[in-house]
Amino acid sequence: MKFKCIIFDCDGVLVDSETISARIFMEMAETLGYKMDFNVAVERFAGVSMKENLQFIEDNIKGSLPANFEEDFRKRTYLAFKTDLRPIKGIHNLLNKITVPFCTASSGPVEKIRLNLTTTNLLDKFENKIFSSYEIGSWKPDPGIYLHAAKKMGFSPDECVVIEDSEAGVKAAIAGGFEVYVLANESKKSTFEKLGVNVVFSMDELGELLKID
Repeated sequence: MKFKCIIFDCDGVLVDSETISARIFMEMAETLGYKMDFNVAVERFAGVSMKENLQFIEDNIKGSLPANFEEDFRKRTYLAFKTDLRPIKGIHNLLNKITVPFCTASSGPVEKIRLNLTTTNLLDKFENKIFSSYEIGSWKPDPGIYLHAAKKMGFSPDECVVIEDSEAGVKAAIAGGFEVYVLANESKKSTFEKLGVNVVFSMDELGELLKID
């Protein structure tokens, strides 16, 4: 493999959490008078910072969010993650085969990342290799979190590959000078191909393209 380090996003790449978060955002927005189609919600909220998502809902309800909105969202998602969260299919097998250093870099808070990895039995693979935007005050599509992760792992961007699933995350990695592989479905393929990145549909396919035996 030509890369010396692999940097994984967390939500939607390691754990199947994006649809859970989007559903709760959608349900909470609806109580405030703004209805969304579920697929639209997933497209809109996935891989975007909490600040931007809160602003989006606020703009569409044409008013201020309740003071406890974010706290309530965190509580509801954490509870849902404990019961509904699953690892992305094939990720355990892929991680067991990787022989170069790897880590996860996410826009979420550290406690959320750790909860997600614990629930899906992945934490032992990433202990001491978890990097959060909240630690550095930089959120995707700014490249800061990926540059931070690479530096902490001891590599330059051109020695790393980033595994993403969102447009914001892809733009962050590209801006930082990283090569990117995107885990996507057929409906998003053309969007990511326009950004000039590698699109895969499964962890098995990712392993083959990265030449992970």
